[in-house]
Amino acid sequence: MITFLGAIALLLIGYFTYGKFVEKVFQPKELRATPAYTEHDGVDYLPMHKNKNALIQLISIAGVGPIFGPIMGALYGPVAFIWIVLGCIFAGGVHDYLTGMISIRNNGAHLPELAGKFLGKAMKHVVNAFSILLLLLVGTVFVASPADLLYDLVNGAVPAVVFVVLIFIYYLLATILPINKIIGTIYPYIGALLLFSTVGIGIALVLNQAPVPELSFTNTHPEGAAIFPLLFLTISCGALSGFHATQTPIISRTTKNENQGRRIFYGMMIAEGIIAMIWAAAAMSLFDGPVTLNELIATIGTGGIVNEISTMMLGPIIGTFAVLGVIVLPITSGDTAFRSARMIIADYIRVPQKKIMSRIWIAAPIFIISIILTNMDFTLLWRYFNWANQSTAMIALWIGAMYLFIGRRNYWIAAVPAIFMTMTVSTYIVNAPIGLNLPMDISLAISAVITVLITILFFVSAKKRRSENIPLETDVSEWNEKHYAYSD
Repeated sequence: MITFLGAIALLLIGYFTYGKFVEKVFQPKELRATPAYTEHDGVDYLPMHKNKNALIQLISIAGVGPIFGPIMGALYGPVAFIWIVLGCIFAGGVHDYLTGMISIRNNGAHLPELAGKFLGKAMKHVVNAFSILLLLLVGTVFVASPADLLYDLVNGAVPAVVFVVLIFIYYLLATILPINKIIGTIYPYIGALLLFSTVGIGIALVLNQAPVPELSFTNTHPEGAAIFPLLFLTISCGALSGFHATQTPIISRTTKNENQGRRIFYGMMIAEGIIAMIWAAAAMSLFDGPVTLNELIATIGTGGIVNEISTMMLGPIIGTFAVLGVIVLPITSGDTAFRSARMIIADYIRVPQKKIMSRIWIAAPIFIISIILTNMDFTLLWRYFNWANQSTAMIALWIGAMYLFIGRRNYWIAAVPAIFMTMTVSTYIVNAPIGLNLPMDISLAISAVITVLITILFFVSAKKRRSENIPLETDVSEWNEKHYAYSD
């Protein structure tokens, strides 16, 4: 219990200390107009209150990642706590903050646009295809998984296909309607439900003096799976996730003031880390160790474990609300995944999104492909998701490091986690059966060479781009001169 409470405290301290330091390095400008005003279109670009933005950001990036991931990560034992804390503070929070703030400085640009500007034009096309594939995969899987959970919740009284159709209809509306109509209206309530249920489970763990394991670097995974690199891909959304880089530009287009960035981007990553910590602790404590937990995952799945934890800790009534919150989570990531895909494609082919027909004809092919994919076996494809997700995080961190290097600021805050994730994802794909399937010692050696080469390439490219005086941000001075000051 000391490790668990200490980890929660460290996450909170991290927000007020390292989060403040990252903010100081970036240097937000309170009076600089944000895209919510300069690009206002009433659809994707429009100012919303900071509290609403924060809750939308939390729900968008959360999904089932900070719940299912930590439950699977709990198989490794308390070492999972270490990654959640260090990952959130020094990697995930930095990743989300820089992605959101650099997007704000560049008209709310998504990751492909930022990659093209700071890493080279070729990277724009690569990251664009990579991002669309990732978002399409996330959106499609988050149709099937909540539909199955709802089917189980009603004991099969309603066919699963009905839930699939209803979820697709909701996704379409959330994708094409202005962000304040559906997402901006219901997300704050969903966020409140998530926080209520998670905090409730956390309090129950403390009051019941649950046997949460104490700090240990020992690998307790029943199958002997290596901590590196698997743990750092298993627990992603609760510590560091590239999916967040596809979501933060949604809120960068609705943020009123740059000074709100730390709360919205860094702060919600810390909040997600706390959520991950609570679910990991619950999984470790309630099922008497990783071996039993492993058996339960094999028999009732992570969804069944969520149901067991919720009802055991909160009782049948409140526990059911907690389960409903978990069911809603993948839906609230699926809708923003499709919305992000629509926005990225629109930016890529330069089609304004103010007219609804422009949104519909871009969104329609996305949903047609997704419907086709729902009939396919995702087992093999989903195995690549975690690697693709963390590869996206790696790219986003290198973009942040490049931005800071060009601006002559402390780029190491992004470069260090970028180097670590380069080594992690390289090792995984070289060692994993779905990759080259080479022995671990050879994989580590190859990955080390890859990491060194990419790091050298970064510094060579960074020095060149700094000498070229690439603008770090779009010019909004004319807008600022024409309009009066705005407030929170």
